[in-house]
Amino acid sequence: MDQKRYNVFLTCEHAGNKIPARWKRLFTPPKQVLESHRGIDIGAKEIFNRLKKQLQCPGFIYENTRLLIELNRSLHHPKLFSEFSKTFSDEEKELLIKTLYLPYRSLVEDEFKEAIDASKKPLLHLSIHSFTPVFDGETRNCDFSFLYDPSRPLEKEFCREMAESLKKSLGKDFRIRMNYPYKGTADGFTTYLRGQLKARRYLGIEIEVNQALACKRNERDRISSAMTEFLRGL
Repeated sequence: MDQKRYNVFLTCEHAGNKIPARWKRLFTPPKQVLESHRGIDIGAKEIFNRLKKQLQCPGFIYENTRLLIELNRSLHHPKLFSEFSKTFSDEEKELLIKTLYLPYRSLVEDEFKEAIDASKKPLLHLSIHSFTPVFDGETRNCDFSFLYDPSRPLEKEFCREMAESLKKSLGKDFRIRMNYPYKGTADGFTTYLRGQLKARRYLGIEIEVNQALACKRNERDRISSAMTEFLRGL
């Protein structure tokens, strides 16, 4: 890739499992659920912070639990609210949207629009996530994945080249897959932003790291360093 080809921005929508004070009385999910992959993307915050520090790039992070309201879903999505918040009144749900959901998403969208308008280079958005190693009894055969839109050549090229770089850095046994365990075109923040921003100037990639690795500092650091080595050339 050409040097300085993209402006890199990071986000992390599932970085924490905090419950804002306003909701603590009404919202009481079991602790074991709140601390599981359902309440937080384990290790994603640490990977985000290390990348942001190493790359010295802009980043946006959200640390309230996804069980309250899911920032990586559209407002029309049936799982916008979890089983623990879907019973809230319409007024309470609207308050969640206005005070938690929209401020974060609008901030990121506005910052991206401004950055795209201010530069001739495309904006590369890496949304950092992690996934549980076992889901519904099925072991996921993957260490690291890129979620992207296969119909968008720049996204496809970026993921291919970064995958090749990670394989060289982390070894041939490091299992990398594309659009697994989710599709990059499914409902999500990057999918939404592709429709809102200038199509040829925005790349939206979700990075998914297996929590079996993301929960270990040495593995997080190893993966983050390999990513940084590649991204510093962009």
